[in-house]
Amino acid sequence: MRIPLIAANWKLHKDVGEALHFVEELAPRVADVEGTDVVIAPPFTALEPLKGAVAGTPLKLAGQNVSPELQGAFTGEISVQMLLDVGCSYVIVGHSERRTLFGETSELVAQKAAASQQGGLRPIVCVGESLEERAGGRTFAVVGEQVERSLARIEPAQADQLVLAYEPVWAIGTGHNATPEQAQEVHGFIREQLRKSIGEVAGRIRIIYGGSVKPENIFVLMEQPDIDGALVGGASLDPASFFAIIRFDRPPGEATA
Repeated sequence: MRIPLIAANWKLHKDVGEALHFVEELAPRVADVEGTDVVIAPPFTALEPLKGAVAGTPLKLAGQNVSPELQGAFTGEISVQMLLDVGCSYVIVGHSERRTLFGETSELVAQKAAASQQGGLRPIVCVGESLEERAGGRTFAVVGEQVERSLARIEPAQADQLVLAYEPVWAIGTGHNATPEQAQEVHGFIREQLRKSIGEVAGRIRIIYGGSVKPENIFVLMEQPDIDGALVGGASLDPASFFAIIRFDRPPGEATA
């Protein structure tokens, strides 16, 4: 059984005081949450202060990026060991913004994922297609290639320690929305590709969804058989909104079974 994972990616938001206030608000709410892993990826400046704030809570920390290098003359970079030192258990690699805005290739993502796993961090490896690629019928070709190349350096025996995040870039802040069925279609494709490349361990790898997740759509997304959680952007900036996502709240007015 795959344990659901809900991760908050704050991107370039929240100073240290705001980050601490968020955790103070959220931590009591998640104290009794069982059966779901909850991860927060704040800016690097907030990691050290949050290390103490999340101690003794179910909350785990993640870096938003990492260098494949252990140390050296790499100005502006942060290493796996540095993230471990400030309390991280996970790290996001290959996020769509890193790929599109900063030119990161799947080959670089593969180096980062491998360095993270070998160093003791669980990589959350992001893949996804653009609106142009979706409209051109290239979704499976693009996502399949990203999965293959981004995981090229992962040891199959340790593959169940990583997380894949499917981000349909075309459904993030564009006015276009992916249906739960469209999301499941790609998640199922990813899992089948993993099964062909690394065998039955594919059934234990968590594949989470990162396409404008909100309290209003989390319930129907989590009903899909191959969606194991969410990578949440804007809706993770408010503790009440993020907690509603953690609980997989049923939409108001929807009848229970």
